[in-house]
Amino acid sequence: MDARAIIVAIRDGQHPTPEALRWFAQGLADGTVTDAQAGAFAMAVLLKGLGEAGRVALTTGMRDSGKVLRWDMPGPVLDKHSTGGIGDCVSLLLAPALAACEAYVPMISGRGLGHTGGTLDKLEAIPGFRTGLPEDQLRAQLKDIRCAIVSASAEIAPADRRLYAIRDVSGTVESIDLITASILSKKLAAGLEALVLDVKCGSGAFMKTPEEAEALAMSLVATAKGAGCKTSALMTDMTQPLASAAGNALEVIEVMGTLTGAAVNPALFELTALLGGEALALAGLEADADEGAARLRAVMRSGEAAEWFGRMVAAQDGPVDFVERWADRLPAAPVVREVPSPAGGYVSAVDGQALGLAVVGLGGGRQREGDRVNPAVGLSDLAGIADRIGAGEPLCRVHAATEAQADEAAAIVRAAYVLSDQPQTEPPLVLKRIS
Repeated sequence: MDARAIIVAIRDGQHPTPEALRWFAQGLADGTVTDAQAGAFAMAVLLKGLGEAGRVALTTGMRDSGKVLRWDMPGPVLDKHSTGGIGDCVSLLLAPALAACEAYVPMISGRGLGHTGGTLDKLEAIPGFRTGLPEDQLRAQLKDIRCAIVSASAEIAPADRRLYAIRDVSGTVESIDLITASILSKKLAAGLEALVLDVKCGSGAFMKTPEEAEALAMSLVATAKGAGCKTSALMTDMTQPLASAAGNALEVIEVMGTLTGAAVNPALFELTALLGGEALALAGLEADADEGAARLRAVMRSGEAAEWFGRMVAAQDGPVDFVERWADRLPAAPVVREVPSPAGGYVSAVDGQALGLAVVGLGGGRQREGDRVNPAVGLSDLAGIADRIGAGEPLCRVHAATEAQADEAAAIVRAAYVLSDQPQTEPPLVLKRIS
């Protein structure tokens, strides 16, 4: 095999053989492929594409470039992946809820990326919570507790780690083919039997338009199924934050309020149920997605999902009494301030990306790799589309480390909201199902 020949073929609009793409993926992992060749490959794929068979071959090659987990559990091994958004903390509810439904969930998650928050950062707002587990502990925890939310080890999809870094500096992040291979190579390396995808669409998502989101969703579903994993996707709304909070500890508070019934966020609750229903139906644990969603709602309302969450937190070195005392266990920012609306009206639009960047500016995300994250800061009580706000009434609350940072965030929040004098309709939670 010859890396140059593969790059030239893609550049000229041809589709290399599956064997050639799998060889290239292995070359990314073992260093046979140089950085220059990897960058040229990424640009050729961005401009000309790989086709469906090529996406499957690259994805499985990247999956197989490292360790692929195998399980022997008495129930199906399931997972969910979200393409990222503001206030998207579904994973924290869904993993324990699926565990309560007799599924096994080895959820390999990531950290914040750009303006979007990361599941691992949210969980690490819980004192002591450990996301880096050795494989023997992951296996023991999955067998005993049925769910774990962890970071990927260096052995998982090393080809993706290399190509991702090169895409980031070569202007090729936007390639649907490469996004698909990146997401799925890591997820499929977890040894899943079924996968449900949450593809976000709107101002707070990476895919801003329905056309972009649908193209990615169709690519992900077709590729995962081509790789042998039962998969479906929901295109969901991200024209506004999903939760009414954005920021690590603040989102955990919203999760716990929803899991325990103390303060249920209806959108967060319902999307968790719908995604979980898809997963249970794919795995054959329920006859269809509607029955699966009903079962998810039941285990969340009964408190069973909260109990499984507490077991997971304790197993990963968090407080053993977290479910009972979560309000006392999470960090709080020293400066909390309301952001008054400069005018009255109905919320007609929200710049979700701006809100996410405001959280990053407060220290709740990373502006460069290696930055420390302040888990206490962020935004809470965010107004949503169709809400009526009076002049001087709060658009949200800012949680900041300093008064100066609170001032900067408040200015961003005010600019992120558009008000209308006409009543507005709240956008639908789910835009489309793709199977």
